[in-house]
Amino acid sequence: MIDLHTHSIFSDGELIPSELVRRAVVIGYEAIAITDHADLSNLDFIVPRIVNVCDDLSAKWDIRAIPGIEITHVPPSVICELEKRARNLGAKIVVVHGETTVEPVPPGTNRSALLSDIDILAHPGLITEEEVEIAKSRGICLEITARAGHSLTNGHVAKLATRVGAKLVLNSDAHAPNDLVSLDKARMVGLGAGLSEDEFDKVRKNSMEILEKISFPKIP
Repeated sequence: MIDLHTHSIFSDGELIPSELVRRAVVIGYEAIAITDHADLSNLDFIVPRIVNVCDDLSAKWDIRAIPGIEITHVPPSVICELEKRARNLGAKIVVVHGETTVEPVPPGTNRSALLSDIDILAHPGLITEEEVEIAKSRGICLEITARAGHSLTNGHVAKLATRVGAKLVLNSDAHAPNDLVSLDKARMVGLGAGLSEDEFDKVRKNSMEILEKISFPKIP
């Protein structure tokens, strides 16, 4: 399992990063990204700390722990600048909190995110076909999510992305220990969203492609 969207106590998660990663090791994860919620107020506080702990855990445990960030509920016009700041601080994955139907995300967030150099647009809700076309052209992955509430529009996202040819990834958006998902659970979420087995395999490959672009400390 490669999970590129999770949360620790640095935002609204329940676990410190080491416990979050340790639990992922135990259930068989190959890689996990810690992508806590951020805006201009806390970006420079969160990212360096997540970078430090992920580098240490990747070097000492049999897992790739990836420092990231989820830009969340910000004015759409600042997404591009926050993405650049996050990269400069050391974030290796930048996720944007998309226009889920269960939270009051500012309209225009999906489009602004897709015009920035992000990696993943998380739970993009009732994303338009035009926006999916932008995701395809820019190589940005759209998320199928295992998280309750956000997952209500998984079928819509999967259908449009499959038709257009945009890339999908599947993540847990974990906030608590029981939110982490096994590969079998991820497969159920993907098939439940309307993906075929072959399409689910492509989703896993998309996560692997993101992983392959990231350098990690060598395990002694």
